[in-house]
Parts: sequence; C-alpha cells; structure tokens
Amino acid sequence: PASIVFAFLLGSSLSDRVHQDPADMYKNQGRAAEITCSHSIDSYDVILWYKQTENSQLQLLGYMYITNPFVEPGVTVTIAGNANKDKTCTLTIKDLFMNSSAVYFCAARYHSATYH
Repeated sequence: PASIVFAFLLGSSLSDRVHQDPADMYKNQGRAAEITCSHSIDSYDVILWYKQTENSQLQLLGYMYITNPFVEPGVTVTIAGNANKDKTCTLTIKDLFMNSSAVYFCAARYHSATYH
C-alpha cells in the first residue's frame, strides 16, 4: 500500500501561524487523501501546496487565491476552500498510487498584486 506523509513548511518566522492537518497519514492505493491547511496571518490570502518525494525538489501542485483554485498543468489534485485568515483550504489527492507517497507542504502568503 502507498503511504503518504504530510507536514507543513517551516523556516518562516510566521510558520507557527500556518497549520496543516493531519500531520501524517497512511492510505492504501486507490483511496483518496485529504489534507487541510489554515493560517492566522492578517492580509494573507494565498495558500500554496507542494509535494516532495525522496531525493527530489519541491513540486508546486497549485494554490488557492482567496476562493479561486489554480492547479498546475498535469497535476491530478483538487484544491478547494478559502485561503483567507482563519479559513480552511483542502488539498484532495484522488486515486492514490505508489508515487503519491511523499511529504506534502502548505504555505501561506499574501497576493503581491494587491500591494502595488
């Protein structure tokens, strides 16, 4: 069975204000997995989702801008919810297979276009 491990991106002074749930998860192939992410940072309205497999770089899966999901081409995930403060954004990975096994990260930021 495929096992999937989830964690959230550290390294920012605001990392304690970004929360991902669950912290880890094990699922069988063919099943679906859901991860939620929320933050408590004023003015941040983007949640980004990343995947990292063993010995590889981070791969951007997509992001949520307020309530608008954007999934990278060729990526088979669903992003739903709301990226505003104290709201929840959900990443769904359907039909898990062996290379779904990875560390998944969420990160929050503000949408820079609103600050020009």
